Amino acid sequence: MSAARLRAGITLRRAAFTLEVAFAVEPGEVLAIVGPNGAGKSTVLSALSGLVEPDHGSIELGDHRWFDAERAVSVATHRRGVGLLAQQPLLFPYLSALDNVAFGPRAGGVRKAAARARAHAWLEEVGAAELAARRPGGLSGGQAQRVALARALAADPDLLLLDEPLAALDVDAAPDMRGLLHRVLRGQRRPTVLVTHDVLDAVVLADRVLVLSEGGAVEQGVTREVLARPRTAFTARIAGLNLVGGTGGDSAVLAGDVAISGRVVEPIERDRPAAAVFAPSAVAVHRQPPHGSPRNAVRVRLTGLEPRGEDVVRLRAATRTFEAVLAADVTPAAAAELSLAVDDEVWFVVKATEVAIHPASDG
Repeated sequence: MSAARLRAGITLRRAAFTLEVAFAVEPGEVLAIVGPNGAGKSTVLSALSGLVEPDHGSIELGDHRWFDAERAVSVATHRRGVGLLAQQPLLFPYLSALDNVAFGPRAGGVRKAAARARAHAWLEEVGAAELAARRPGGLSGGQAQRVALARALAADPDLLLLDEPLAALDVDAAPDMRGLLHRVLRGQRRPTVLVTHDVLDAVVLADRVLVLSEGGAVEQGVTREVLARPRTAFTARIAGLNLVGGTGGDSAVLAGDVAISGRVVEPIERDRPAAAVFAPSAVAVHRQPPHGSPRNAVRVRLTGLEPRGEDVVRLRAATRTFEAVLAADVTPAAAAELSLAVDDEVWFVVKATEVAIHPASDG
């Protein structure tokens, strides 16, 4: 397995679209690339894998130069040692799950018995050992994606690419697969690049995040810092959800001296990084401390009021309790009734049933 650093700085022009981006991914690190459709996310993966050739720039993994426009270097896809987990599993339909996973090692020159032993080990690792004899037609979407992950890793790639790996899964299978990826990626030493439209994937899986818009990077950095305290309005729109990072507790995320309670969606190890996620529409706003004992009430200072159409005003707020920018959606009538203005101190309240708790990347 490679323990090399990935470095890329590329420019690619296509008709009216230009992609210009630079980034590095350390060994064992996961970089998430997020952004709207057409931002250039999949084009970055295609350039890394060698499926498209940039007009300028270079791509290097450790001491190996995969692409260099000035030196006319362009290593073929099959020689780059790249593993891919895509939106669709793309398993060979007439091979068993075991033989699908063994295909990569066999193609790399590993003898049949050794390749099958490696395949067995990876199927066990992804919780799919009992599926070894089945063909893809007999697998559910989640099962097939587990086998596809095992196949990508069994080839021992130097770089792992994840292209919307959860997008095609249903709402029941996606959390399990996300939790599996979280566990498996934590044990890897290779660099990994994840492309996703779902900010939750970045929260759970990625150490750092790169936000693309119209072919350029508008923000990049540590995942929780970028998404919890976005520096641009665009990144705030991409995030879309309230994100409170901290450490895992009993059905709660401990952030500073506050415990944000909620429903645990994916297994969380106690005292490991975790995130509480909830929609702005789930937040109630109070001028005074709420009566009774609501489970999640946070005192905040309003930093912005943004009209969002005719029916919603989005409130943005900061708190001294933990590092995060929080948002709440209220009606114009409610905003007027509460006489809300920037710098006002109010209470944001959200029911525990509206909060989802996930494991988070170390980033």
